[in-house]
Amino acid sequence: MTTIKSSQTQSERVKQLHQELNQYNYQYYVLDQPVPDAEYDRLLRELQAIEQSHPELKTIDSPTQKVGGEAIKAFTQVTHQVPMLSLDNVFSVDEWDAFVKRIQDRLGSDKKLIICAEPKLDGLAVSLRYEQGVLVQAATRGDGATGENITENIRTIKSIPLKLIGECGIDYPDVFEVRGEVFMPKASFEQLNKAAIKKGEKSFANPRNAAAGSLRQLDSKITAKRNLDFYAYGLGFVGNLSSEIMKDARQAFLKPSHYQRLCQVKSLGLPMCPEVRLLSDQAQVQEFYQDILNKRDELSYEIDGTVLKVDDIALQERLGFVARAPRWAMAYKFPAQEELTTVDDVEFQVGRTGAITPVARLKPIFVGGVTVSNATLHNQDEIERLGLKIGDTVVIRRAGDVIPQIVSVVLEKRTDDAKNIVFPTTCPVCGSRVARAEGEAVLRCTAGLFCQAQRKEAIKHFASRKAHDVDGLGDKLVEQLVDEGLISTPADLFNLTETDISTMERMGVKSAKKLIASIEKAKQTTLPKFIYALGIREVGEATAANLANHFYTLSAIQAASFEALQTVDDVGAIVAKNIINFFNEDHNLAVVSALSTKMTWPDIVVKTADEMPLAGQTFVLTGTLSQMGRTEAKAALQLLGAKVSGSISVKTHYLVAGEKSGSKLTKAQELGVIILTEDDLVALLAKYH
Repeated sequence: MTTIKSSQTQSERVKQLHQELNQYNYQYYVLDQPVPDAEYDRLLRELQAIEQSHPELKTIDSPTQKVGGEAIKAFTQVTHQVPMLSLDNVFSVDEWDAFVKRIQDRLGSDKKLIICAEPKLDGLAVSLRYEQGVLVQAATRGDGATGENITENIRTIKSIPLKLIGECGIDYPDVFEVRGEVFMPKASFEQLNKAAIKKGEKSFANPRNAAAGSLRQLDSKITAKRNLDFYAYGLGFVGNLSSEIMKDARQAFLKPSHYQRLCQVKSLGLPMCPEVRLLSDQAQVQEFYQDILNKRDELSYEIDGTVLKVDDIALQERLGFVARAPRWAMAYKFPAQEELTTVDDVEFQVGRTGAITPVARLKPIFVGGVTVSNATLHNQDEIERLGLKIGDTVVIRRAGDVIPQIVSVVLEKRTDDAKNIVFPTTCPVCGSRVARAEGEAVLRCTAGLFCQAQRKEAIKHFASRKAHDVDGLGDKLVEQLVDEGLISTPADLFNLTETDISTMERMGVKSAKKLIASIEKAKQTTLPKFIYALGIREVGEATAANLANHFYTLSAIQAASFEALQTVDDVGAIVAKNIINFFNEDHNLAVVSALSTKMTWPDIVVKTADEMPLAGQTFVLTGTLSQMGRTEAKAALQLLGAKVSGSISVKTHYLVAGEKSGSKLTKAQELGVIILTEDDLVALLAKYH
């Protein structure tokens, strides 16, 4: 803890700590220029200690007051000094053009409008009232005229300053009311729902509901744990506590542009969305809309459209308001990502590994830009969590290219003839027994390659790009070959002739020759690829390579004991059991034996200790490497015997940190892992080559 100089009083030190911590928060949440956590924590602990010893020095704007206070019994009502209006919506270019024409007609000018544009955050609108620079009240929108007092909960949001940056000067309004959106970042939402499901509690349908529910907690300590965030989008009342009117305050302090005002709010310590832009014409409006729509899934927060506002404040005032919305702003919405539909039936599909997945057949609905008619239900646990029945009305969600999912059941719409979903006791494809392994949520067919569904998927996997890359052997052709009885295992591919293929539908002589050449090429492989292509559950590329480099031969892998397998990097008890189970099945051994007579691979050269100088060392790569790709760096390290992992742990020896390193760098620093720059890595590799 920092020692207070004798010339500095406790009160002066508290004031200094407030300034330093507020500045650090501003750098972190507004400027995206974080200081080391250790420095921030050190100052915060010092402030907490002083406040504990001198309670009279604790103020409502202290940086320590973000953990939540005593629970309240109910929310009180707040009357907005300036109404909090909502926005009207448009959904097409024509509707937007019509909106612009209405503005120009009202202004009596066809002059191009400067537009301030931003993503439309899917959160909860709030108003923050600062008096003399200190946050004194926060309220929800409510009905626009009256909202709920949520001050204690808002205080817990780390990105909202309890005191504005800088001292209040002569021109600084006594009252400064900021309007904005409270939202829950996607990562926080996923974390919250995972924790709820683990505890057997009800999960939230979407981040907006989660944010709203968090702000309406009577106990602000719960809100403090929800990791909410905030972006400012405008101003409410700005003026003085005396009788001076808002116009005087504006002339003395406020900017004449909406965009400039947002920048002004940012300079005072409140974050604004980094995607806010000024647009000079209609073409730029459409470009902005499309750009935000394209990057929607990449953003760390949920959005459902764009918000477009006339930038000139004087024009905003001339245009005024209708009953519930401003005439100078419009929400240009994206296609809906959530809709209501009904579950007509539930069918069961069998995957490559025998996993039996329930799929809901839906009444077709247009959502997220496409027509959706089915959605995966994952497993029996998910169905029970949803409480789903056939015939139910459900909320269906589709975000970008993500597979449609059922978010929740609308129980109020359930009819008397809704039916329970009954899981099969035999495989829907081959009629074989199904089983659910201990610790798993998935039912599986036990028939392996005898099951037609698994045969097709096993062959597709065997021929896939990361396995043996059989060019020209697409999914439909595999299904056709199996259906016509020409192949039933991957080994049968090597018995196909040009005649077999050329006589099939949509296949000619030229295509047949090309495919046979590709199959012939696949006969030359490597042991890691051969193992990966077998499709053993949870044995991916990295694990297959580790098995090959540890045991050197296929026969050694087949003969390895449960204990021996677990000495291989990335092979735990579950993977070891999967490997043993695979090679204990006679039909699998028959296929492997047949493949071994058709395919060849070079022997793995056993390297000496001198040739493996990095053996026993675990590296993690993060960030962008400019001198070499991460794939190239990984291969170079593995060639020298190193293990390259995807996650940081206490077993990690080195982290190679490229540009824009993120959470892995922070975790490595916390664990005391040695940090290497890209130059360090290049020098290390050069040392052994």
